[in-house]
Amino acid sequence: MKSPLFPIEIISIYKNKLGDLLPLPMRMAKCTADTYTALINISIELKAKGGKLILSDLFRSYEMQAQSHNDYISGKKSAFSPAPGGSFHEAGRAFDLDLSSIKVSLSDFWKIAKKHGVVPIIDEPKKSISEAWHFECRGSHQVVYDYYNAKKGKNFKPYKAAAASAILSIGVHVDFFGDNQKQAMIQANLIRLGKEIGNLDGQIGKNTKKALGELGLIYTTHNLDDILSETEDLVQEKFTNEYRTPIIL
Repeated sequence: MKSPLFPIEIISIYKNKLGDLLPLPMRMAKCTADTYTALINISIELKAKGGKLILSDLFRSYEMQAQSHNDYISGKKSAFSPAPGGSFHEAGRAFDLDLSSIKVSLSDFWKIAKKHGVVPIIDEPKKSISEAWHFECRGSHQVVYDYYNAKKGKNFKPYKAAAASAILSIGVHVDFFGDNQKQAMIQANLIRLGKEIGNLDGQIGKNTKKALGELGLIYTTHNLDDILSETEDLVQEKFTNEYRTPIIL
């Protein structure tokens, strides 16, 4: 099973003609189950402190990410935006917020976010730093980040590897893997399950086959779909909160 995305109703920075804040547009207003739960519970905590969680961005389709990247390349926007295949926005796991509305210090917001599995993308809580507004709920894909950070994979930077894994998990094409999308999904699943396969590259080599064998799975060129389904089931079993209907604490 692919990681499902759930529609979410949350206030955005966008306004109607009367100046009232509107919900985040439907094309952006969807996210994974654990991200959904985190957003709602962070919003509840902020409200208790007199603040609000108001978003400017959440999910991006392939086309939306491409446009964002092109806007960065052209200078239309100053904040860095990677090409498709490199952002947690594409997996429904990243959001940008209105910092002026949280009504707590950024360091305090970091503490609230951490309680709900959400992390910043910058290294210190300073609102003046670009991307201070960007946060992510990486879920099990943090395992992929840590795997690459430990140099167990070498063809990606840790962040891009984790983002690619997250995007693959919802069934969205990642250009880097070409025609080997399913093979890459299997490899990403194996890494999330704690296996060592070398690079996440879409090539089913001896390391990937060995990892599959350790799970009792034998890969052939004829059972690709079955192997993918089996590894997805194992990931779902291990990371249940990323697949079930969102839970509000």
